[in-house]
Amino acid sequence: MSQNGLHAIIGVATRKWMPHKEWLLLGAVLGNMAPDLDNLAVAYATLTGGDTHGLHRTFTHSVFTVIAMLVLFYVVAAATRNQRWNNFGIGFGIGILMHILVDLIIWFNGVEIFWPLGGEVNFWAGFTVPAWLNIILETGEFLAFGLYFLLLISLSRKHNTDVARQGSAKTLAYAEFVLFVIFAALFFASGATGLAYTIFGALYLLSLIIAMAVTIKMKQTVESL
Repeated sequence: MSQNGLHAIIGVATRKWMPHKEWLLLGAVLGNMAPDLDNLAVAYATLTGGDTHGLHRTFTHSVFTVIAMLVLFYVVAAATRNQRWNNFGIGFGIGILMHILVDLIIWFNGVEIFWPLGGEVNFWAGFTVPAWLNIILETGEFLAFGLYFLLLISLSRKHNTDVARQGSAKTLAYAEFVLFVIFAALFFASGATGLAYTIFGALYLLSLIIAMAVTIKMKQTVESL
């Protein structure tokens, strides 16, 4: 896991440099978030007793996936005669590239950026993450999601967009902060293992899916300049 909410915030921050094309910034934000959906595959393999090796930071973190997404949405745009899908695809590809770069710089695990050809890149090879820091980083996922929801609320108020969704976004933000406190305290007290960690992982994946859904629903806010 790698602070997916932070990836989303970074995606929104690109609004200062992105051309104002419909669905472009939406694609960039979702592209920043989407690579960590590979944790769904990890969760499935874990629950079914399968091999989790090679599932995280591989196929969703590859430059070949970026190329595939660009081609896919170009074809969709051509088939539907809707240029917005091409804009979305370009933004989505940019978002995935940004996600990969951030993972390489500020996370402590390698990324197979040329999957399936192999060749893991790890700028932090040889560095051992202290247990206390690992707990903060993992439970900090909830904190980062909460901050992302607050950012959406702030932008919504500033641009007077998606006003009806501000209340639900605020509730989600507070829920994420509560989860951060609960799991941080629990993991420091008894360790990040067992049933508690399984529940944590499930809530993380739920938070990720909800955050992406909220992003789509608040696309006017996301793309407001």
